[in-house]
Amino acid sequence: MNTQKQHHPLPTTERERHVILDALRGTALLGIALANFPEFGLWTFLSTEQQSAMPTAGVDEVMKFMQYLLVDGKFYSIFSVLFGLGFALILSRHSLSFFWRRMMILAVIGLCHMMFLWSGDILFLYAVGGLLLSLLVRMSDKALLWTAAALLTIVPVGLDALIEFFGGDFVGPFYNAWWAKADEMGITEENFASWLRDADSYPQMFAFLIQGAYERMWEFVSGHRLPKVLGLFILGYLIGKNRYYARVDKLPLRRLFKWTFVIGFPTSLVYAWSATQGQPWGMTAHSALYAVSVVPFAFAFIAGICLLYTHFHKKVQLAFTLFAASGRMALTCYISQSVIGILLFYGVGMGLGTSMGLVTIEFIAFGAFVLMVFLCRLWLRWFLFGPLEWIWRLLTYGRYFKILK
Repeated sequence: MNTQKQHHPLPTTERERHVILDALRGTALLGIALANFPEFGLWTFLSTEQQSAMPTAGVDEVMKFMQYLLVDGKFYSIFSVLFGLGFALILSRHSLSFFWRRMMILAVIGLCHMMFLWSGDILFLYAVGGLLLSLLVRMSDKALLWTAAALLTIVPVGLDALIEFFGGDFVGPFYNAWWAKADEMGITEENFASWLRDADSYPQMFAFLIQGAYERMWEFVSGHRLPKVLGLFILGYLIGKNRYYARVDKLPLRRLFKWTFVIGFPTSLVYAWSATQGQPWGMTAHSALYAVSVVPFAFAFIAGICLLYTHFHKKVQLAFTLFAASGRMALTCYISQSVIGILLFYGVGMGLGTSMGLVTIEFIAFGAFVLMVFLCRLWLRWFLFGPLEWIWRLLTYGRYFKILK
């Protein structure tokens, strides 16, 4: 038995990192910023009439369609696959108890993020999904693959069918609890979009975050986020367990890209149309479209980026290096997105929320990501870990690691 693994576990060193994994993680962070900033900018909460009154309304409609086509679900799927892959890497070096401790700390970080910064946190859900993933490691690869397929397709589509056609109301109590808490805080449909813009003190912002935590629980249940995330974790775990990432240049990437694109792009076009038209075929059909479009298209992105890496690495080395820098500091970058969003759009900051159209917000999101990329690159010249990554390691390993190179 590896005594280092048993008695003296160590974090992954800089030399052991795989650039392609960090670059994929950095790319996913860009997509997550594009997905989240419309909520930070409070555009998502505006009524259709208010959105239509924006000077950029015409372009916003195009941008909204493109967002559903290219962004919605795709990059969080990439991030989730990489999380599952990371679990396989951890398990190759450490024990399950080590991973459980890591997930419990992540759950605390996620809860703090959700309660004190942004209600749209995903880290807490990742921690729960990670703990569930650890219970499945003794299953065969084939059983895991079938389980992932069921979690990504049959379970969410079946649950939506249960709600739509058979009157299943397991979502209703969460929705009612959310609006009961919102009413308690004085938050209504009329002031929902403007509350955070007008909140010029942290206690006012915190009141919104309290009801926002209830809303997030409703979103997790109504969107069937846990089975979807767990399914993606399993796929990533299988990739990591079989070390496909370590021989990416020998994988049939062209064939993978071709078939995932052929499946994912046209179905994503239909999904985007359904989303922008208010799901005209019903909830179950829309859920089925999500299932057959998002994951294949996410893997088309993964395969495409890997193709660029293996065939044009020298020509685009700088781009991969920059994206990898943000990927190495994924936790710090993710939390930083919330801080930037608060400072720009909420009343405790510049109060720009509700004043911009979608296309403007997305340009800001891209600019914020570019800023974070260069700051990460600068930070890693002198430091071994991002600041939050370092704290997470200290708490997980229970001992001190130097942060300066």
